[in-house]
Amino acid sequence: MLDVCIYITQTHTRIRTLLSSVRERKKMELGRVLGLCLILLVTILVFSGGVATAAKGVTYDGRSLIIDGQRKLLFSGSIHYPRSTPEMWPSLIKKTKEGGIDVIQTYVFWNLHEPKLGQYDFSGRNDLVKFIKEIRSQGLYVCLRIGPFIEAEWNYGGLPFWLRDVPGMVYRTDNEPFKFHMQKFTTKIVNMMKSEGLYASQGGPIILSQIENEYKNVMAAFHEKGEAYVKWAGQMAVGLKTGVPWIMCKQPDAPDPVINTCNGMTCGETFPGPNSPNKPKMWTEDWTSFFQVYGAEPYIRSAEDIAFHAALFIAKNGSYVNYYMYHGGTNFGRTSSSYFVTGYYDQAPLDEYGLLRQPKYGHLKELHAAIKASANPLLQGKQTMLSLGPLQQAYVFEDARSGCVAFLVNNDAAKVSQVQFRNNAYSLSPKSIGILQNCKNLVYQTAKVNVPKNVRFATPVQVFNVPDKWEVFRETIPAFSGTALKTNALLEHTNLTKDKTDYLWYTTSFKPDSPCTNPSIYIESSGHVVHVFVNSALAGSGHGSRDIRVVKRQVQVSLTNGQNSISILSGMVGLPDSGAYMERKSYGLTKVQISCGGTKTIDLSRSQWGYSVGLLGEKVRLHQWKNLNRVKWSMNNAGLINNHPLAWYKTMFDEPSGDEPVGLNMSSMGKGEMWVNGVSIGRYWVSFLTPAGRPSQSMYHIPREFLKPSGNLLMVLEEEGGNPLGISLNTISVTGSNRAQSQLS
Repeated sequence: MLDVCIYITQTHTRIRTLLSSVRERKKMELGRVLGLCLILLVTILVFSGGVATAAKGVTYDGRSLIIDGQRKLLFSGSIHYPRSTPEMWPSLIKKTKEGGIDVIQTYVFWNLHEPKLGQYDFSGRNDLVKFIKEIRSQGLYVCLRIGPFIEAEWNYGGLPFWLRDVPGMVYRTDNEPFKFHMQKFTTKIVNMMKSEGLYASQGGPIILSQIENEYKNVMAAFHEKGEAYVKWAGQMAVGLKTGVPWIMCKQPDAPDPVINTCNGMTCGETFPGPNSPNKPKMWTEDWTSFFQVYGAEPYIRSAEDIAFHAALFIAKNGSYVNYYMYHGGTNFGRTSSSYFVTGYYDQAPLDEYGLLRQPKYGHLKELHAAIKASANPLLQGKQTMLSLGPLQQAYVFEDARSGCVAFLVNNDAAKVSQVQFRNNAYSLSPKSIGILQNCKNLVYQTAKVNVPKNVRFATPVQVFNVPDKWEVFRETIPAFSGTALKTNALLEHTNLTKDKTDYLWYTTSFKPDSPCTNPSIYIESSGHVVHVFVNSALAGSGHGSRDIRVVKRQVQVSLTNGQNSISILSGMVGLPDSGAYMERKSYGLTKVQISCGGTKTIDLSRSQWGYSVGLLGEKVRLHQWKNLNRVKWSMNNAGLINNHPLAWYKTMFDEPSGDEPVGLNMSSMGKGEMWVNGVSIGRYWVSFLTPAGRPSQSMYHIPREFLKPSGNLLMVLEEEGGNPLGISLNTISVTGSNRAQSQLS
């Protein structure tokens, strides 16, 4: 009755039109109904504190989202459309649904869709509408996290770099230039969804939208302007009238009617709940693993730990849990943020290749089934909490019509606990939750895994070890005299590159005015990588890390008595994805000095420097078929091909038979980027070892959609000097047994 009343009151104009077209008696009857509805609505609002509404489709109350008039308990999984391919989407969505997931959650990637101001791209992997329609066709809902700042370990947090050059720009605060462009893009996405009928209020699958992202992390830096921005963002989003609720994650003061939600690994323990009793308790990021950077090992979160915290959140009145990520995918091209590996959340229930990672996938699937079997008492019943011991509790949901379900919690991480509940004894494993259907039958235990573990393997199908099948083009090291831009200062890296390339050359010419014994060059850089060339020969390299933000490197060099050409290549490995005042951050060389035997130091920082943006191979787009003849390639032999810095290598290969995923093992190389048939499969950096002495990532995903049956072009840019004869093409599979194959971690 309440939904009917809300609908009638919100559409009173249409009612008046209807009234004018019927007889007077009918007018009086409809008017009386309207009046009774208004009275009932006001009464409920007064005594309940308010109810969020939509024209139809999705509303919410203090217990859950309400879809088509029904409360919903929802499990969600994050899949990001540009981190996979359109050909992969149907299978990923199908496996996600079979895992007991109801909603697929995705960010919207502003810098992909508007790479240049006013120029939009929604093609290929960027086809957001196609992705959502595929989700709809398989019967799942969508949570659309528009942001449009998204973080997501994505380059620049999804912000297009051209924003930085807008006059007066300050990101993510009460700043008119930023708000103008943010609102413009958000409105474009909302209108695109509306035009395709994709919001639930139109009968589509989108049940939630998100504005901003984890703003609490930076809010204090903007003081009162941060508070004003949060209110503006909420009002702006609601004003777009999507007909579905909006959320803000990690934003305790999310303005009504926007729902504040939790991100993290333990939201059942840390989240104080929504900022209004009329908003549901929602978890938008239950991290199934954690991001990985070069130089670090992967983070392994157990299936038992994920299940425990998801069950605890439901036990504490949660009604929406989203796994971030359910499938992480691949950071193709230059899309990853600073120092992040190409494979994203590979430890998710569906790994980088879309293969099931067991027991994580299966154990969570069983959890979803156990909880959904008791959805009625969870959503309709009254919750009570009972103490079963010093570290043990029971959360009980019971309703005369809906039945009963209980969550028995053992928070003791060291010992098995024997508990009594309603005259029955139960044994609870350390740090575990048991779910009792009908408050009696133990149907699931978070610490008991019934699904066997599988193992992922890489099987080499081709090793590129024939020198004659490789060709190489070596970059020419630019000299000061050949640069068009010259200045007496070390310029900021990204002001010149505009993030169109990772690379910027700093060049100068140096002639000692007196003998310089045991010379060395000292460099400081706020970029990520430096390669020092003296008279066109590589003298040394250095790099930072996600934790070491300034590169400091002393390089021993050889100098002639005459003019010496010093060329320093500054490299970036993605821009940051978060932080306050990102538009102010600077990168590149900040100090260059020459030391003579430790007794004399010559500061070159204010000498005259010449600049060249990018590499020659990039400028001619050498990775594309049509541009291969724009440089002179050398046919190779074993002596020529190995260990050359700044070299482009190309070869041909055929697609492996079958339908298993394909990976490129780059463990014999150093650092660079790879292209297959003109499409970048990402940066590689196998020379950056973990503390255990292993590459953070050596296998790189080649989606089969990038391949032809034969005659595929592989292009590799190597910065440091590797051995392409050790590169191999592999098929990727999972098995429960150990076979005679090279195991892929």
